[in-house]
Amino acid sequence: MLQADVFCRVVDNFGDIGVTWRLVRQLQREHHWSTRVWVDDLKIFQRLEARVNVHALQQVIDHIEIIHWADSAPDLIPHPIVLCSFSCDLPATYIEQLHRRPALWINLEYLSAETWVEGCHGLPSLRGDGLSSYFFFPGFNANTGGLLRERDLLTRRNSWQKNLDGQRQMLDRLGVSSAALAALSTPTQAARLLTLFCYPHAPATQLLEALCADSRASIVLIPQGVVPELSTGRLGPLKQVYIERIPFVSQPEYDQLLWMADLNFVRGEDSVVRGLWTGRPLVWQIYPQTEGTHLIKLEAWLEMSGLAQEVKTLLRSWNTDPSGAADLSPQLSHALSQEAYAQWSSHALALSHTLAQEIDFAQALHDFCASKMTP
Repeated sequence: MLQADVFCRVVDNFGDIGVTWRLVRQLQREHHWSTRVWVDDLKIFQRLEARVNVHALQQVIDHIEIIHWADSAPDLIPHPIVLCSFSCDLPATYIEQLHRRPALWINLEYLSAETWVEGCHGLPSLRGDGLSSYFFFPGFNANTGGLLRERDLLTRRNSWQKNLDGQRQMLDRLGVSSAALAALSTPTQAARLLTLFCYPHAPATQLLEALCADSRASIVLIPQGVVPELSTGRLGPLKQVYIERIPFVSQPEYDQLLWMADLNFVRGEDSVVRGLWTGRPLVWQIYPQTEGTHLIKLEAWLEMSGLAQEVKTLLRSWNTDPSGAADLSPQLSHALSQEAYAQWSSHALALSHTLAQEIDFAQALHDFCASKMTP
């Protein structure tokens, strides 16, 4: 059994701890790791995992120990493996212990399709204090660590996408209005279902205006707290866009929402990976960085994706400042036209199958650590 300390600082609200929690659960379930998760923001964590006690210094959920990473955090002996989510810094007292008790230190890096990642994945890095660590990159091909994907993920996806009754019951349980549910069952042309999870600067208003201009009704599921300036109820003079505020759900439930939607607007790293596994169209808002660095990452991903040029243009517009998204309406209208959407859907499904041929991130990490821990 491999033992690891996993450190996570919550920077991007849900993305950091979202990726970390998925990873440690998979390592525990599929590879029988014993892990301690050190996280600095239990309140954000609790929104993803309702069982988290925000007042507990130490707690155990699903056989995974969780430690509140604060000034009062316990001074524990390091496990043989140390994972730093998104290369976060370790506590000074913990580093002092690593000098006395060396461990396999791995920096879990950000997801990127940039080609330089392949040359850096798995490389060691010597620190000025004499300690060393390794770079471990998620990615989209065999020269990286791959993407997080549980062994049964696609099987569960396929089963859920066929379970129309279960989908309808879930939407009802989440408080989706009866009018929206009825629109999903319209005999002539059922409403399309969208999820919207975006950063505050996303051109969300332009998105809804574009949907209002479309001939088909749309139901937009938005978690509480996301783009709060959008009003609830139906929007627009055509009264065909239903804005449905839903509670923040657990990760398994979020997967189900993504699986049932016709189009997912996702943000950051965790939700884009889960969106890719749906096999359905998505629009990704990449985490914004200074000096437009994130746009370079976006272009690398677009080049890798093989998406149609019109869809690429739509994604670029979604990642600009709202004032620069004036062309969003015609772009979205074209992407949602019957022929273009059918092509987009076929491509999304094919891409999920292609990516699933690569090793998954947890398996790659397990294999890497096991090879380094072997005497």
